[in-house]
Amino acid sequence: MKQKPDPNGFYQLWPTLLLRREIPQAEMANKVLAAEIESLESARKDLTTDYLAENFLDRDHPAIGWLRECINKSAIDYLRQAGIDYRVDWAMQGWANVNRFGDYHDLHNHPHAWLSGTYYVAIPEKYEDLPGRKDRRPGAISFYDPRPQANMTAIRNDPQIEAEFTVQPKAGTIMIWPAFLHHFVHPNLSREQRISVSFNLVLKWSDSYLPTQN
Repeated sequence: MKQKPDPNGFYQLWPTLLLRREIPQAEMANKVLAAEIESLESARKDLTTDYLAENFLDRDHPAIGWLRECINKSAIDYLRQAGIDYRVDWAMQGWANVNRFGDYHDLHNHPHAWLSGTYYVAIPEKYEDLPGRKDRRPGAISFYDPRPQANMTAIRNDPQIEAEFTVQPKAGTIMIWPAFLHHFVHPNLSREQRISVSFNLVLKWSDSYLPTQN
């Protein structure tokens, strides 16, 4: 379906939709999730790095079941906001992350998935007062314009000028974005652990998803 211009002839092209919301009354579930993840990591030190070893979200656990429901509800809201008003089926893959002092995740995207996201279980409250640069953003996550160099000719007040969008999440934050979107998780500069659950939504293909060609 081709986009129509507004009454003055303007188009808004190539949007990238990103969802950030706070899950209400998540404190008790977060405590249970943190305990479960810490228990799993005590038995498997590569829990964070060997994220393909198992599907965390498949575990039969009440708090994980609650998290699955939160992800599915948020994903459905994401689809509706994107204008997808028909049924879409997906498989959910998830893995737990435990980041200690200095841990970070390189710039990356999530191949073979459709949507990706993260739920934040525990976020440090205090960070180390380290010497050096003051522009560090410990524990934040940054997303990058998927159109390389789109900001090269941007001028003041041009909405294309910001090639990076950074979020400082808190416990109970859930985020969903297109899986192709490159993102970077800044180092944890706290002695407290940063615990999250990342996930992919992988489409169960149907020919009904094919767009109408005009």
